[in-house]
Amino acid sequence: MKLATYAGSAGPQTGLIVGDTLVPTGLAHDMIGLITDWEELRGQLAEKAASGAGIPLADVTLLAPVPRPGKVFAIGLNYADHIAESKMETPEHQLWFTKAVTSINAPFAPVQIAKGTATVDYEVELVAVIGKRGRHIRAADAKHHIFGYCVGNDVTERFWQHRTRQWSLGKSFDTHAPIGPWITTADEIADPHALDIRCSVNGEVRQNSNTSHLVFNVWQQIEHLSTAMTLEPGDLIFTGTPGGVGAAMDPKQFLQPGDVVRCEVGGLGAIEAVMEAEA
Repeated sequence: MKLATYAGSAGPQTGLIVGDTLVPTGLAHDMIGLITDWEELRGQLAEKAASGAGIPLADVTLLAPVPRPGKVFAIGLNYADHIAESKMETPEHQLWFTKAVTSINAPFAPVQIAKGTATVDYEVELVAVIGKRGRHIRAADAKHHIFGYCVGNDVTERFWQHRTRQWSLGKSFDTHAPIGPWITTADEIADPHALDIRCSVNGEVRQNSNTSHLVFNVWQQIEHLSTAMTLEPGDLIFTGTPGGVGAAMDPKQFLQPGDVVRCEVGGLGAIEAVMEAEA
């Protein structure tokens, strides 16, 4: 199934994506609540999805599927071509940073270039959504803890990223984590390590790869993170970006107001944002 959060008349609501329509779940649950109670809800939601009582997607404003996740973690230097273009060595250990939950943004909402900044970059990523709480999760069991997947853009302010050794501030500007357009449940994805992944700017393809090229795969990522902390329903894991970022181009190509950035992952859909200067 495909699950979305959208702007309803009474605030954010959850819905099911069926073709080019959205079927409201009619539940009081937000997305994290829905994920938490998934086992008892999935039967009735499957029936709703089959009912055909949908709203045209063109008439719906989609929000971030998980508007306020408990945790947002992202891994750096996790595709060989991105490591090479960054002129860095392949990490011996997984390189993790956090993105502030306030950086989460809707899949088609504008992304800000903040006041006083000029080095904003794109990074298309496969995002894993945790479904089952767990700590010390073995890689062999990790797939049972994933609820589903969506598309993400790990938007980065490069000057802020590299002014210190800690990347989190440069990764956490408001609006710099658009995700969506919806969550595709894990049972619909045969292999998350065999998905095409692509980013274009103003129609020009900049990143074009496949998740088979991850250095540390999704299961290894979950095992590593859960050694340190309990993963909970709705937590988001940005799994890495391939080569082709603007900072590695010659000359460097940072995003400008009016640029249109489209990120897509095979089988999961696409998100798209117009860059705008912060007012």
